[in-house]
Amino acid sequence: MHNNPVQATITSGVVEGFVRDGVRRWRSIPYARPPVGELRFRAPQPAEPWSGVRHCHGFTQCAPQERYYTLLAPGRFQPTSEDCLTLNVTAPEDTETGPLPVMVFIHGGGYIMGSSATPIYDGAALARRGCVFVSMNYRLGALGCLDLSSLSNADVTLDSNLYLRDLVLALRWVRENIATFGGDPDNVTIFGESAGAHAVATLLAVPAAEGLFTRAIAESPAAGLVRTNEIAAAFAERFAALLGVRPSDSARALLRVSTSELLAAQDRLIAEGNRDMLGAFPIGPVCGDDVLPVDPVEAMRTGSAHRVPLIVGSNADEGRLFTRFLRMLPVDEPSVEAVLAGAGEGVRDRIIAAYPDYPKRSACIRLGGDFAFNAAVWQIAEAHGAHAPTYVYRYDYAPRMLRWAGMGATHATELFAVFDVYRNGGFGRLLTAGADRRTALQVSKHVQRRWGAFGRTGAPGDGWPAYTAAERAVMVFDRRSRLEYDPAPERRKAWQGFTLAR
Repeated sequence: MHNNPVQATITSGVVEGFVRDGVRRWRSIPYARPPVGELRFRAPQPAEPWSGVRHCHGFTQCAPQERYYTLLAPGRFQPTSEDCLTLNVTAPEDTETGPLPVMVFIHGGGYIMGSSATPIYDGAALARRGCVFVSMNYRLGALGCLDLSSLSNADVTLDSNLYLRDLVLALRWVRENIATFGGDPDNVTIFGESAGAHAVATLLAVPAAEGLFTRAIAESPAAGLVRTNEIAAAFAERFAALLGVRPSDSARALLRVSTSELLAAQDRLIAEGNRDMLGAFPIGPVCGDDVLPVDPVEAMRTGSAHRVPLIVGSNADEGRLFTRFLRMLPVDEPSVEAVLAGAGEGVRDRIIAAYPDYPKRSACIRLGGDFAFNAAVWQIAEAHGAHAPTYVYRYDYAPRMLRWAGMGATHATELFAVFDVYRNGGFGRLLTAGADRRTALQVSKHVQRRWGAFGRTGAPGDGWPAYTAAERAVMVFDRRSRLEYDPAPERRKAWQGFTLAR
């Protein structure tokens, strides 16, 4: 129990949090009924009201995933459960200045891992700068991001795009409740990184999300995670076979099998998909239903996506993380050739030509990073930028420790700046031992200032013009931040219109 309790009354009851370090915090507030039993694989239902005071002092469970992904501290792991649909609120202690902008963070993790309780996602630094910070859990992997709706039968309905439905319900919760915490429900920015950034970009094309946010930030959105109904149905059939259930009985069987059986089959499905190059990662959104009628980039291109201001960008060395961990990207010659073999006649040669050093290791890593992340940034910037203010960045900053480790400004390292990890975390201090500390704090301050200005006004401040097809301005965050225009035209053009053969 914390010594400084603080209470708030929301639509479902009274929640008690605590005050520490100049911010008020509430952890693991349920925004939906537990999606268990008959509600497994169904659209989320709003949380049921409770009587009395609900203590929201600590994090509860996160979505089922491999245990080693849930590390909170050395030797301490977060428990997992299907009962995971909760969110967290962090607000400044003093909110008398009137309603504050709201920043809603969606965590990444390839749609198979991650949690809003991960220490790096602590929103206190952002809240202290003058916003109400919200982060949420959503259903992952086979339980939320694998479309099994094609296995429905007359007795059992399995809903599609469950995690997107979760995120929409969480945003509805924000709309209805955030004023209680000092936030402005009419000034909500959604932001996320990696799969979380992909979720942000996808929500731009979800009709039910209209009006639930006013701007968006996508940090390193992943490419190739949307599939059609046909591809999704093929994966669903394969998943049922991996579980060993009869097609006629698969819907009922899916409600009965254990969480661990679902996770094991999911891992095998991903491994098989990688091996057979089916043309899409099995986990992620499916387009063609009422939740996501069309592919998000296509919706942006035609102007049917929500026309809200957007920041989108990536990091200079995206691919390097995947040479050591999470070996999911093509970062060597055999895997690059395997991916590009499915891209259609002439496309392979066009892409390879944009990397003069290919097949050197460094060129393969750069190509892998472009394939997975930069191609999505370029596509989104061109498509959304034609209809709404769009600001593009590249994050180049890496302290010496990361450069020595061969990582550079790799995937996810901009989060250290966004969440002020260099100032507050022991890990951040370790990365900037010695001379780098001042620069790291300077870069962090710059990124936070830009994100904060965007959250308040919809524009990231002076000297960062919107991205247009004529100029393609890109803000480069580094020791000395600068503006560049169309910094990698050959690579950008090489990936235009790229899709894996279906």
